[in-house]
Amino acid sequence: MDLSRLNGAPRPAKDGWLAPVALCALLAGCVVGPNYHRPAAPAVSEYTRQALPNPTVSSPTLGGQAQRFVPGADVSGRWWTLFQSPRIDALVDRALKANPDLRSAQAALRGARETYLASRGALYPQVQAGFDTSRQKNSSTLASPLNSNAENFSLNTAQVQIAYAPDVFGGVRRQIESAAAQMEGQRYMLEAVYLTLTSNVVLAAVQEASLRGQVRSTQRSIEVGETLLSNLRLQRRLGQIAEGDVAAQEAALAQARLALPPLLKQLAQQQDLLAQLTGGVPSETPDDSVELESVKLPSDLPVSLPSRLVEQRPDIRAAEANLHAASALIGVAAANRLPSLSLTGSMGGASTALTDLFSSGNTFWSVGAGITQPIFDAGTLRHRQRAAEAARDQAAAQYRSVVHGAFQNVADTLQALDQDARALKSAAEARAATAKSLDLARQELTAGETNAAAVLDARQADETAISVLVQARAARLTDTVALYQALGGGWWNRVDDEAIAGK
Repeated sequence: MDLSRLNGAPRPAKDGWLAPVALCALLAGCVVGPNYHRPAAPAVSEYTRQALPNPTVSSPTLGGQAQRFVPGADVSGRWWTLFQSPRIDALVDRALKANPDLRSAQAALRGARETYLASRGALYPQVQAGFDTSRQKNSSTLASPLNSNAENFSLNTAQVQIAYAPDVFGGVRRQIESAAAQMEGQRYMLEAVYLTLTSNVVLAAVQEASLRGQVRSTQRSIEVGETLLSNLRLQRRLGQIAEGDVAAQEAALAQARLALPPLLKQLAQQQDLLAQLTGGVPSETPDDSVELESVKLPSDLPVSLPSRLVEQRPDIRAAEANLHAASALIGVAAANRLPSLSLTGSMGGASTALTDLFSSGNTFWSVGAGITQPIFDAGTLRHRQRAAEAARDQAAAQYRSVVHGAFQNVADTLQALDQDARALKSAAEARAATAKSLDLARQELTAGETNAAAVLDARQADETAISVLVQARAARLTDTVALYQALGGGWWNRVDDEAIAGK
């Protein structure tokens, strides 16, 4: 259809269309605002000021084998399987399928992705089609809008409207860049939720096992104390000991009983936490309890190079994405201070009969262009750009804070592992000593060289040492989990990204 010939309108010259199109294409290459550059990683080669022992100290006869730090080693995407505990694996898998926090983060990522895709539409012309129909009766006092001067008529109008705002100075592209960075940030927030969830499940399972071991040891210690107190009371009635000996044992037994309720409370709380982490309520606590002795301590621990840590930590990558988004918004604010161009066009037809809607003489068209330049806004746009620059500076400072916190986290964990190994060795040596003392006391009792009270005293000391040993073993396991978490959890080595993203 030759629109230029309708109603005698002159046809625009071909060259008249090429000039503005070429100008828009040329100007579209301009993008105001700073181009984003990734911050450099801290120029350090070590996490701690002094080198740590490598490997750590060991006491292999009592589950305290040495651990070796392997600089530059990669982190497994399913690092929790290195503890070789099928029950821990089952708990983690259950949490990944049912935890609502993970589902929420997945939905947030999907929303951020759709927001980014929606923002890209601003680069293209917007086309709308419409159709209107009406039945009208015109007053005989007024002239009819129709050429036929009919007072009663039906009017049908169909048209297509096109609106396009060329991104002359790159404001739209900067907005899209910011949306893409926000989507990237949400991606790493999801990874952070994933890492926190898996770490918390393993930590809760280990702590629950540790508390059960401490409860059992404390209960046995109370039973021994009660037996010892009964014997002492009998001896007091027979006049063999003084009342002070009985009172001392009553005080010791009261102290042992006092230690039990806090342990039971912590145990119940850990069981409730496991239920919540795995997507249930406290009445649905998982039945698969982990035994501390069945959890294997990984002997080789990866220690990522400091220059790689900023690539691996989800919280650092999320902070970097926030910095990128804030940087792009400076360009948006700068573009808003510059001229904006708009192009519009429409074409269609109007007729009293649908069959004649697009016949010759019933069609219409229009083409328009406009340019807008802010002249006076009392400094509003200038201050908005400065606010965007301040937000970028804030995001940069927050990024540096997250990086420094991550390096501290790794350093603290490495030093904790060193001290854990030493504490476990001391606890193992103490337990070996109390076990030997108990064995000797039993031999002396058999030989008639001591009484049952001495054996019970030795057994109480042994139970206390067992409880301390359980805590030392758990501390070493939990700090090993903390190291995998501090290094980023190996998300880059996972092969289930689509499943984790909830696609």
